[in-house]
Amino acid sequence: MGLDDLRKKIDKLDDDVIKLLNERTKIVLEIGKLKKSEGGQVYSPSRESEVYTKIDKENRGPLPSDALKSVYREIMSAALSLEKQVKIAYMGPEASFSNLAALSKFGNSVEYVACDTIGDIFVEVDKGNADYGVIPVENSIEGAVSHSLDMFIDYDLKICNEIVFEINHNLLSNSALSSIKKVYSNPQVFAQCRAWLKANLPKVEYIDTSSTTVAAQRATREEGSAAIASKLASVIYNLNILAESIEDSPHNATRFLVIGKGISEPTGSDKTSIVCSIKDKVGALYGIIQPIFENGVNMTKIESRPSKKKAWDYYFFIDVEGHVYEEKIKKTLSQIEENVRLLKVLGSYPKQ
Repeated sequence: MGLDDLRKKIDKLDDDVIKLLNERTKIVLEIGKLKKSEGGQVYSPSRESEVYTKIDKENRGPLPSDALKSVYREIMSAALSLEKQVKIAYMGPEASFSNLAALSKFGNSVEYVACDTIGDIFVEVDKGNADYGVIPVENSIEGAVSHSLDMFIDYDLKICNEIVFEINHNLLSNSALSSIKKVYSNPQVFAQCRAWLKANLPKVEYIDTSSTTVAAQRATREEGSAAIASKLASVIYNLNILAESIEDSPHNATRFLVIGKGISEPTGSDKTSIVCSIKDKVGALYGIIQPIFENGVNMTKIESRPSKKKAWDYYFFIDVEGHVYEEKIKKTLSQIEENVRLLKVLGSYPKQ
């Protein structure tokens, strides 16, 4: 079969794909109408998880599953935007890692709202100015983003999904490496690149910024300066990439949470997050851990934060496997609640 014949076969397949995608979208819009009449959320993390799981199960190649998931992410993003102009708040500005994480989850068809702080994201979602927010909660190297955890005490928003986003840091500048006098970036980013900076730029000035994007903006304006930021920032702000992937660990990932106003439906592979305040008595922490152990629930994380109300008073943030609608989890939370001053379910959502 010749080249022209093969291309005709591709054209025919493309025609079929376009028709099928539009048929799929029409059905999605019908589902959207039903959900709206029942008061349901437009975005369904549980359904999204089912689609991605099916791709992993059914895909036989040669396209890798990750590539197909990227295609479906944009298909679902476009369908979502036809149902409603969904707004996603993130810690900006554009090209920040929070922006990239949000794009990886919601695609290019929804509307994005850049916020200056994590607190601003909570405000935008709480007031209904944004449908969902994307916040960083922990880094695989540097640990918890404490301000994100603290915000859950003050706001009654729910975690409805999570994003585990691989982080690659790059040195960007329009000056030569030998002439760099200042490097701008976020404090956490500097901490993740200590070894490379010590080996390659030991005598320069390191200047903290609120985000990697702000760092790129400043590097653009100042000769002899550089930024540690994403590759997308190099494109947007017209900076050269002097060094790629300068993070100290090859397994550098940040976990982001998607916050909204509802709890996601169970998928069979879920995670539940809670926060509780323990009573001031001997064995108080054991009163939290014991029900988790006795009910055979897998605890994947526990993090303490000072309550800021009085000295030595703490909140405990806990992640367990399972969904709050499951009887085992309901029983566990009920038993924990008997031993604490406060228990708040922060959300149940698909496990990544």
